[in-house]
This record gives sequence, C-alpha cells and structure tokens, in this order.
Amino acid sequence: MRAAVRTGWRIGAAAAAALRGRAGRPLSQAAGEGGGAESGGGSGSREAVERLVREHPVVVFMKGSPAQPLCGFSNAVVQILRLHGVEDYRAHDVLQDPDLRQGIKDYSNWPTIPQVYLNGEFVGGCDILLQMHQNGDLVEELKKLGIRSALLDAEKDQEKK
Repeated sequence: MRAAVRTGWRIGAAAAAALRGRAGRPLSQAAGEGGGAESGGGSGSREAVERLVREHPVVVFMKGSPAQPLCGFSNAVVQILRLHGVEDYRAHDVLQDPDLRQGIKDYSNWPTIPQVYLNGEFVGGCDILLQMHQNGDLVEELKKLGIRSALLDAEKDQEKK
C-alpha cells in the first residue's frame, strides 16, 4: 500500500497555501523541546540516522522546528500532525546539520525534506502525509501507534450537535 501511496500526486500550491493558512496556534512545546530533539548531532551516517528514526513512534525531519517551520512543506506537515492532535513527536531540523540533511535523504532514498517516519518506517513527505490525511489512512496509521486522532473526537462532537 505504501509503495502505491509514495507514487501519488504532488501537493499543489493552493493546497500548500491552504495548510499554511491553518497555522492558528503554535504546537505544544513537546514537539520542539528536549535534548537534541531538533538537531541531528552532526552525523549523517546510516547508523546515526537509524537511531534517530527509531527514537520515537513519530519522527519528522524538517526545515526549522515545529514552533517555527522554515518552509511551507515543513509547515504543512506540522499542521497536519496538529490537526490530528499529534504533539508528542521528535522533530529534527536538517538546516542545522548538513550531514543529517544528506544522510536522511540517502537513508530513505527520498530526495526531499520534510520526511515523516511512523514507528521507524518511512511514510513520505508532505504530499504523502496530506494524501493520507485526506483519505483517512493517517487516522488508521496513528491508531496502530496507539495514538487516537483528534479528528475522531471532532467528528463525535459534530454528531452531538
């Protein structure tokens, strides 16, 4: 399934702009703090990248931090995670470490940043995460990690009204 999703469509400028427009409030500091949570430690070796990918159930390699994304695609990933209520994840700023920036691309064989990993498995970039959000697959993938999507609660609230 993931291979089919990876070959999916690219995000359009309008969709990226719409996601940027939903920025609203900043994410909890949980995603942007914690000893080295945003820095790769200077090593882009396969072993170092493997450790980072497996350090937490949700890991994002991005430009900037969740509190201050430095590109529209990184911001879109942060906002998608926020919509689902995912605030406890590890974010690594590849702009702070050129070795990590290249190392993660080599590790995943994926040429662009951001990159999202769920339970150590490469999911894809902004376009793939957006597609998973739109078709409901992200809710299911988060459920496998023991994370209940906030969108499910929002749906229940709508049904009560």
